[in-house]
Amino acid sequence: MSQDAPAPARLRVGDGVVDLALREIYMREARSPRRVTPKAIAVLRALARVPGAVVGRADLLAEAWPDTLPTDDVLTQAITQLRKAFGTGAVGTDAGKRYIETIAKGGYRLTVDVEVLEAASASALTTDPAFAAVVSEAPLQMPMPTIAPPPRRRRWLMGAAAACLLGIAGLGVWTAFQAAGLVDETSPDVAAGISPVSRPYRLITSGPGFALSPSLSPDASMVAYAASGGAAGRERESAIVVQTTSSAVPRTLSRPPAGARDDLPAWSPDGREIAFARWDAGGACRVLLVASTGVGDEREIARCDGADLLSFGWLPDGSGLLFGTMTGADVATRLRVLDPVSGHWRNLDYAGAPGDVDFAPQVSPDGEWIGFIRNPQMGDLWRVPIEGGEPRQVTQLGAELRGWSWSPDGHSMVFGLRVDSESRLYRADVESGAVVDLGIEDAQMPSIAARNGMMAFVHRRPQFGIFRVDTEHGDWARLFPSSGRDSQPTLAPDGRQMVFTSDRAGRFELWWARLDAPDSLRPIEGVRPDTRQPPAWSADSRRLLVSAFDEANLPVILEIEPASGRIDRVELAAARPSQAIYGPEDTVFVIEETGGQGSGTALSGYRRDGQRIGGRIEGVSQMRFDAARDRVLFTRVDASGMWTVPSELDAARVVQLDGSLPSRWRYRSWTLTESGAVSYLDATPGCWSRLARFRVDGAGWVPERAECIDAISRNATNGLAADDTSVYVSLATEDGSTIGFMSLPEPKLARNAIAKWLISIRNKSS
Repeated sequence: MSQDAPAPARLRVGDGVVDLALREIYMREARSPRRVTPKAIAVLRALARVPGAVVGRADLLAEAWPDTLPTDDVLTQAITQLRKAFGTGAVGTDAGKRYIETIAKGGYRLTVDVEVLEAASASALTTDPAFAAVVSEAPLQMPMPTIAPPPRRRRWLMGAAAACLLGIAGLGVWTAFQAAGLVDETSPDVAAGISPVSRPYRLITSGPGFALSPSLSPDASMVAYAASGGAAGRERESAIVVQTTSSAVPRTLSRPPAGARDDLPAWSPDGREIAFARWDAGGACRVLLVASTGVGDEREIARCDGADLLSFGWLPDGSGLLFGTMTGADVATRLRVLDPVSGHWRNLDYAGAPGDVDFAPQVSPDGEWIGFIRNPQMGDLWRVPIEGGEPRQVTQLGAELRGWSWSPDGHSMVFGLRVDSESRLYRADVESGAVVDLGIEDAQMPSIAARNGMMAFVHRRPQFGIFRVDTEHGDWARLFPSSGRDSQPTLAPDGRQMVFTSDRAGRFELWWARLDAPDSLRPIEGVRPDTRQPPAWSADSRRLLVSAFDEANLPVILEIEPASGRIDRVELAAARPSQAIYGPEDTVFVIEETGGQGSGTALSGYRRDGQRIGGRIEGVSQMRFDAARDRVLFTRVDASGMWTVPSELDAARVVQLDGSLPSRWRYRSWTLTESGAVSYLDATPGCWSRLARFRVDGAGWVPERAECIDAISRNATNGLAADDTSVYVSLATEDGSTIGFMSLPEPKLARNAIAKWLISIRNKSS
């Protein structure tokens, strides 16, 4: 492949097809494509240019990391990622290694043949209907100079036979997708005869980094979103970009100064303007307006300084912007409307409990209702008449919601819901509250065009690994390598055992291991953990309390002996327990979801016979027991900060330790060590994973140290573990997000256990 030739869009590499624009590698045996980083694609380009030849490490570093001084580790990580992608779905863990060979003291070489692919019909030389969607080829063969491929005639005969069989099966799958409304008949791929059986949507962005907060134009021909590390051109900053929904090159719309972050674009109903928020490096926040064409200056219409919670959307006639609860300097606890011309605010008069946080308001297509999320960390969808009045609760989930949008007919609300460390799209009927799964995985932040029902959403499929960080010497190492999502590391008091949740085996399970014997790693059979809350060890390191789901998909608390595998259900009077920890002597502290108005949670104490004892603390989101001081530390649903209360749970003796940390969005990113120190994981503009350590002294926190443990890797926000010398944290090993685009699918019957759980909770609460 000449370096002067036009860059190809797709390559066949061995038995796989590489989409260079989308950075996706498709293997015949795999259920879905695997996306790799831009650096990994750059390395693959260099190797594919001279298949069979050795490319030196220095040459690969110079091509993929120009104008920088990278270490060999980054190249090793890119090669590992490519090998995993080429080994996806194959038999044997070393399948990917056969594609890329390591040459000792030399570099790497690609050991399979490479072909440049051009667009043609979907009936080309492929044996898999899903594979056909991306191959669509007329091959221009690039012969391997050193390794002879299998005989062409035999491969053709085998492929033809398999294609006949799979074609029949593929037709049935295609018909099923049509019946379910998951196929966009007007999409370019369908019009060209390419069957998108494996994925009912198109990914319309392909740049590196993150594409977030999509907002469709009224006719769905354009999408605005916040881009970082790609179209914005800065790793830790973001700008608002606009592009067509046909995968065109994006156009940068906003002009943030150095260190600033632009987010939350909202398209005006007439399509002429876009409102967005800008956070400066110093914490100042402004809401700005800019013409959707990019012509003219940005105009400030509101201040939002210090806000850690901001949401807004347009009124249907374009006369104002509807804001949700706003924290910071301009604190407002109710929905209100801003006139962007005069700057006048108007409060919406409606009922609500103290401490309610009403987020992401949107007016229904018929203009009669305002929908919103109440308490989004553990929240539900609500609606209120547009003129104000009594709000009505739509769902009974008490879950982490990630964006939502009205359906075009206004009869349902489509929302992202975090389930087992991924987010899926669901649809809730506004009258009955019935929730159904839309079958869209790794999806959140939906934006639906009311005119034609087209939908954009954020598609994010990260991988997380667990790392041990030595906080004294700065050394860190990965534990338990896998290609899945490992999270919620929980360290036993003896410092020798750990449990964590992971989908490394295909579904989320609870895994246990002895840290001094990595081969001891195994799943605990018969447990489906609730990944919203971490497990809790007993003081003797023999048992665990785990939030889980039973056979009826209802939340329960299980007590587990990892060494023996014994599992017992803890019988409690709590109807919907979400977290449990060991208390003094023979007691258990439980956070239960109470439903109804307000924060909807409460902290209670129970004896092991199941009877409640002591007081009751409302609105608790997470807790830890400080045995040395006989007290409970906890965070709240409706505010940032941390509180403490004696083990008797006397509400009159609650003391606030800090008013800002943890933030309400990172209420799961802290832990308590045996010595009583608090470790807290957050992110700053200069460091995606920063660890702060505090000592709880009297009625307050005393900062001890803060350090950046990883400047570029994002951390999971649902758990970490620590002792007095090390911290165990879940960090992203592969990350990034794109924008998906499709027509809104019709609701389907709940098809998995999580969807059944959602419905069962609604039924039990009603």
